[in-house]
Formats: sequence, structure tokens, C-alpha cells
Amino acid sequence: MAVFTEVSFDEAADFLRPLNLGELQCIQGAAGGIENTNYFIDTTDGSYVLTLFERLSAEQLPFYLHLMKHLAMRGIPVPDPVADAKGAILHQLKTKPAAVVNKLRGHSELAPKPAHCSGVGEMLARMHLAGQDYPRQQPNLRGLNWWNDTVPVVLPLMTQDQRSLILGELAYQNHIAASSAYRSLPRGVVHADLFRDNVMFEHGKLTGFFDFYFAGCDTLLFDIGVCLNDWCIDVATGVQDAARADAFMAAYQSVRPLTAQERTLLPALQRAGALRFWISRLWDFQLPREAAVLKAHDPGHFERVLRELLLHPYRL
Repeated sequence: MAVFTEVSFDEAADFLRPLNLGELQCIQGAAGGIENTNYFIDTTDGSYVLTLFERLSAEQLPFYLHLMKHLAMRGIPVPDPVADAKGAILHQLKTKPAAVVNKLRGHSELAPKPAHCSGVGEMLARMHLAGQDYPRQQPNLRGLNWWNDTVPVVLPLMTQDQRSLILGELAYQNHIAASSAYRSLPRGVVHADLFRDNVMFEHGKLTGFFDFYFAGCDTLLFDIGVCLNDWCIDVATGVQDAARADAFMAAYQSVRPLTAQERTLLPALQRAGALRFWISRLWDFQLPREAAVLKAHDPGHFERVLRELLLHPYRL
């Protein structure tokens, strides 16, 4: 979350009135994340999150908003977009597409234990199954095509050693994506950004997933790789924690067992997840946008994760 577009109390109050959420009491900009403008808002009826979309267009947004509606209706604890009197869940504020969702209870667990990883693994598998009948289609916009387009942009900003690593990994991922084993992987809706700060817990129990604005249709295994690379690694070194990884995978497979091809390609898709976020953090860190509130992420973190995965791949 971040603040690129400033919204006053009165502007927010006028915007919320047609949504029948009670009277606005408090509005506060959110500092986390780097894509959209986000505000936490409290009204006489409850607590919500107001998002103004800075990059996604009004044509792209129905995929994400209706996905959250779809998952919420199937019992997955995700933010539920608020509709106006006409049933519309996509709105506009200060010329930007906007949405309001209920604020999930609890807090993010930034130092997860195996039990937290188990909860995430189980819920991710449930989400993957619940998304199988979602009718809308959209590719993962930060997938392989975007990596191929973006690496040349960030390459001049890197050392020779980093260039060798990123170009070699990109070539490897293109090779994997062209294989018959990859084409046979189960596909569906993926969150694609399910980091520790996008999951809430209360009294040790998982209370929800949020921030679906990188979601798309991709291999389910890519989503697993992204999660393993955040929930199950040591932040300082990028080294994978086997106990947390085993807990995550055991819980996931208790709901949706992996296919033989998924088990074989798990190390490759973990590397894909590390590459994706290394590229995007380089892009965001080196080519930043102005924002009233913004916290950039260290691109070197996922370089370390990728190097560790090359040396010590995780296998079931």
C-alpha cells in the first residue's frame, strides 16, 4: 500500500455517502506497498480500506474485484468489495478508478512459525480450488512476457555478475515454459503476491488474504513458489527454513495434492517466483514514482533468495 493521490477527509466523506457505510470518522494513509493509493477508513458502521488504482485501468479492474467477490461467496476469507445502490463495485474518485473493501481483522505475522505457514498453505489450496470455476480470464500481468520485456530495462543498472545471473535465469525460465511438462501443470487463478504482509492472523488463526491486484491466471505451482520464497525463508540471508517449508507443503497437499509434474517442477517454479520479484523490485527501486507515502523494497533480497535456491533447491 502507498499514497500517490492525496484524498481529504471531506472528499472521502462525499465519496462514501452513496455506498451507505455510515458517517466517516477517520481516514489514514497506508504506507505499505508500492502500486496503489490506499487509505484505512473508519465509519460509524465499521472499518474499511479505500483504494485508488494508479496503474490498473478501469477495464482491467473487474477481473480482480469480481474475483474477490467470487472467493468471498465460497467461504475464502478475503476483502469483499462494497457495491453501490446499482450493484457496481468499481467506483471513481479524483479521476482514478477506486474501490472500497471491508478491513480484515487481525495483524500480519512478520516472523512466521511453522504453524502460520501451515495455515497459509491450507488456505492457499482452498483458494486455488475455489477459483477453478471463476469465469473471467486474465493472464498474470507480471509473468514471463513481462520479465522478458523488463529485464532489458533494468540491465544497465546492474553489475556484470548480476547481469550474468539474471540473464541466465531468464533463459532457463523461457526453456522451462516451452517444455511439455510445464504445459501440463494445473492452472487457474493465482494470488501471485501472497507475502507475509498480505495475510492476517488473529490469536494465531488465519483471518484472511488480501491485496489481489497482482492476481491472474497462471500455474498454481507459481503461486506456491512465491509463497515458499517469502513465508519459508530467513529474511536476512534468503536461506530456506525446511521446517516452515515442510509445514506449508504438507498443509497445502492435505487439501490439493500436487501432481507428479508439479513435484518435479517445484524447484524451477520457486526460482521463477524469485526472479519475478527481483525484476519488479529492481524496476520499482531504480525507477521510482513520486508518492506522499511510499516505502520501497530492497531488490537485493530476492537476488539472495534466487542464489540460495540455485545452491540448495527445495524438494518434497
